[in-house]
Amino acid sequence: MNLDRLYELNDGHLLPKVGLGTYQIRGYQGVDQILSAIQSGYRLLDTSTNYDSEGAVGEAIRRSGVPRSEFYVTTKLPGQYHHFDDALQIIEESLLRLGLDYLDLYLIHWPLPKRDTYVEAWQALIEAKKRGLVRSIGVSNFEKEHLDKIIAITGVTPAVNQNEIHPYWPQESLVATNQEYGIVTEAWSPLGRGSSELSEPVIVNLAEKYGKDTGQIILKWHLQRHILPVVRTISPQHQRNNLDIFDFTLTEDEVSQITNLESVDGRIDDQDPKEYEEFG
Repeated sequence: MNLDRLYELNDGHLLPKVGLGTYQIRGYQGVDQILSAIQSGYRLLDTSTNYDSEGAVGEAIRRSGVPRSEFYVTTKLPGQYHHFDDALQIIEESLLRLGLDYLDLYLIHWPLPKRDTYVEAWQALIEAKKRGLVRSIGVSNFEKEHLDKIIAITGVTPAVNQNEIHPYWPQESLVATNQEYGIVTEAWSPLGRGSSELSEPVIVNLAEKYGKDTGQIILKWHLQRHILPVVRTISPQHQRNNLDIFDFTLTEDEVSQITNLESVDGRIDDQDPKEYEEFG
């Protein structure tokens, strides 16, 4: 893969600039859908214990004929396993489900600050990396206060923070915080998950200008903000289109126009990381 299509993490490892999300992609049908994406060129595969798609991801990798070394596999720690020993065991369980010897990236899925065990969970991820179970470690849905706390206590900065980011919820402050820490920002639901963002006039006009579809315009907006979008799609055509975004550049003003679509109630499911209880 071309180096200009990779982000370098603060630990020296690399990640492709666009990833495949596997939420609600599972079973044998899921294997076929992931295989299609691999054939289209995806190498960053993002799953989670909570998605129940780890088995499908692992099987698709084995069937693909592509060497394991070419993949960047991510999975995530569920909230019920934040305690140190539990976290290490579920990481091992994820490897067994995937049929892999190591993970490229492992994330704490949610901070769950009301339970306040995310520092212990982070300490477990640090240990998992030392043991060679994981190459890079990071977090998901962490706000500035959560990042500050784990870094201050452990001295270890996450390589990645995966957050809800899309035109209605651009998260400028959090993206800036991640960048200050040298953390790569990943975006989940980067296209807004069934929202009207794909039909916003400013995005439609830009699609016409550049000869792209509206999804490609939004994904390019992410890249030009130095964000890694993790896109879930089962359509082979959309899978290919989502990778075909490296041959044009939005102007700074056009990036700002999309960012200005921000809405005060822009979150998809109103999942505030300061309040959200994954197993409430």
